Amino acid sequence: MSAGPSRRSFLIGTAALAAASGPLAAGTARAAARAPKVLVIGLDGALLGRIKAADAPNLDSLMASGLTAASSLYSSPLAPTLSGPGWSTILTGVWPDKHLVKDNAFTGAAFTRYPDFLTRIETAKPALSTYAVASWAPITTTIFSSKVDTRVSTPSAEYDTGTTSRAVAEVRNGNRAAVFVHLDNIDHVGHSNGAASSEYLASIHTADTQVGQIVSAIKARSTYASEDWLIMITADHGHTDAGGHGGNTAPERETFLIATGGGISAGSTRHDIKMPDVAVSALAHLGIPINPSWGLDGRPLQQPAPDAFDTLRSRLGTRVDETGIGASVVGFTHTPPTGWSVDNSAMGTGGMTEWRGWSFTTDEFWTASERGQGRENNIRARNVFAVADGDEWVDKSYGGTFDSTLVTPSWPVTGGSTAVLRYTTYYLQESPQKGEVSISYDGGTPVVVRTYTADTSSRTESITLQVPAGATGARVRFRYTGGNNWFWTVDAVSLTAS
Repeated sequence: MSAGPSRRSFLIGTAALAAASGPLAAGTARAAARAPKVLVIGLDGALLGRIKAADAPNLDSLMASGLTAASSLYSSPLAPTLSGPGWSTILTGVWPDKHLVKDNAFTGAAFTRYPDFLTRIETAKPALSTYAVASWAPITTTIFSSKVDTRVSTPSAEYDTGTTSRAVAEVRNGNRAAVFVHLDNIDHVGHSNGAASSEYLASIHTADTQVGQIVSAIKARSTYASEDWLIMITADHGHTDAGGHGGNTAPERETFLIATGGGISAGSTRHDIKMPDVAVSALAHLGIPINPSWGLDGRPLQQPAPDAFDTLRSRLGTRVDETGIGASVVGFTHTPPTGWSVDNSAMGTGGMTEWRGWSFTTDEFWTASERGQGRENNIRARNVFAVADGDEWVDKSYGGTFDSTLVTPSWPVTGGSTAVLRYTTYYLQESPQKGEVSISYDGGTPVVVRTYTADTSSRTESITLQVPAGATGARVRFRYTGGNNWFWTVDAVSLTAS
């Protein structure tokens, strides 16, 4: 979180791919001759839903001309929903388990290993000029490094007005390749009056006017016609209706991205955007290759990569047995993607309908089933993912045990060669629960290649497989067995030649 000018409080409280990437690729090609530039504006503590309800014509215009993506944060123990972890995630392109910021004191921050995106720009292309101005000083004094060409912490007496005037002057008259601007007052009003208040809406209107001034200054540049500006608007966390953040409720975990320029299709809505994507998208727009050794968690918004589970979004339904999930929230199905299957032949009877066997769901739906049990930290899954949740299944009368297997299509392999199985996973253990990953070649007996019997934080697995001689096809099986235990998520599954 961040606070106002006079105080700061810390409250804890594969056709689909072509269709998605085509317009972006075409737009990028058309813009190739223009000089790429980036503007990121952070609206501290802003809620997307309240932006849409407020008098915010400039933000509305940016949404109409580009993309809008609601997204969600982690929660404790990974990190509370505070400004320190939030801005660190946005600016470095990695989640808190890498940058290690847990609070607004930044104790133990790993910014040397995972520097901010402006620092990466300076390292990769020193000739490019970078600029950051913030109403909350730790952003420019602590997160952004001294490699950034200009870092300005606005004096508290000037607050967002001073931040805006400096940003306007810089983008109108300067020649920066990348600019970051932080506006703080929405968060200040959220703490003072709550996100449900008219004052909060009024603070969004004020910030909207300031955003409009900055964007207008860009368009007033004498070189604007020869430039390709990628503009991204985001937030570090949300707020409760009563005011405050730091906890794991949906409003506190809420964040978003509004982006325009860079070949982005107008009026588009995305469900796959995550906070670390901001930094990586800025680097990609400026033509800086993303080195895998950097270990970044973000991916360029210009390069969407939907997987098979994401094709299920239009099939998701509302709750059946779950009472903690809003009646209008759409977010689960048992119908697998084309070519996939779920084997429930050994599955117990009864239980919560939503979670009987492997289900396909979203963060918004799944985390609402039971908060405070770690579901919020499934950070590396995107859009729709698969989950086996024995803990929620037993919340209604049931018989037997949870025993369900998620099975991929038969993917082509070359006998005698190696292949790499990749997937994103998150696993929380309680004995006698077990997760098994196995491979069946050409319909043969499955061979176990990975077993889960201990907590496994959200991560991407990469398993090199030795394909038997003569094999032509392989199916991957994810089997979860247990009962009144915990859960296992799987996403972005692929099998490719090594």
